[in-house]
Amino acid sequence: MAPGTLADDIRLRLGDLSPAERKVARALLAAYPSSGFETVATLAERAAVSAPTVLRFVSRLGYQGFPDFQAALRAELEERNASPLSLYEAVEENASDGSPAGLMTRSGRLFTGAVAQTLAETPAADLESAIALLADPKKRVTLVGGRFTHLIAQYLGLHLMQLRDDVRFLPERDVERTAALAQLTRRDVVVVFDYRRYEHDKLAIAQLTKDNGGKVVVFTDTWLSPAGAHAHVVLPSRVTAPSPYDSLVPTLAVVETVVAGVITALGDDGLRHMRHSESTAARVGLV
Repeated sequence: MAPGTLADDIRLRLGDLSPAERKVARALLAAYPSSGFETVATLAERAAVSAPTVLRFVSRLGYQGFPDFQAALRAELEERNASPLSLYEAVEENASDGSPAGLMTRSGRLFTGAVAQTLAETPAADLESAIALLADPKKRVTLVGGRFTHLIAQYLGLHLMQLRDDVRFLPERDVERTAALAQLTRRDVVVVFDYRRYEHDKLAIAQLTKDNGGKVVVFTDTWLSPAGAHAHVVLPSRVTAPSPYDSLVPTLAVVETVVAGVITALGDDGLRHMRHSESTAARVGLV
């Protein structure tokens, strides 16, 4: 995740914290970012530690005090909630060479770095967990995305449909969507794509899935979707782009990596399913 992201910094430091300080860290991460704006006393009570422990914790992170920590969190949230319109002027200021050659050079540098950093920062254990859930034939997989990310959700879903059964997209129409959500059980895995300017329904869907015993996999940005609080696996990606729009190129790289892992996990079963799909498509003239 991006340098300066507080949630990431906290996770990276968990191994260096005292047991009491780790309680504070977990309390913060469990309800991030809103928990960071509570009072010292409230956070201490939530973590079942003393107020001085909370202050030692923020000091360990490099802040002079709790107000300093909250100011950094507030600045992060401003960046997290940035819209394409608010980013437009910043992009224009940084685009010193707007020629096609200059744009390609800049895009190559940005995309290459963002993809490399995203993959390097993805914990192997999280990737393994996501692959295991999506390759489990006993699980039903439902995918849902946002205004732009529904395209990536469809991309992942269409690959999974060629490799295994019980893969579907969450319907758009209210009655159908309600019916699908009402059927969620412990056998369900819901894959949520949610990036900054986060959509409230994604949080509600993730919480509903968890409440019904299902598992949630969240693809998000480095600022972390609120839906991640209810997720079994969170896979963040950088969103650096040469335009005011967040890039989904690094996310696509993670999706491609997950697909490769699912293929390996399914082995011969995946190959048989793909052959059957191809045969069926040929019989009805779809290939």
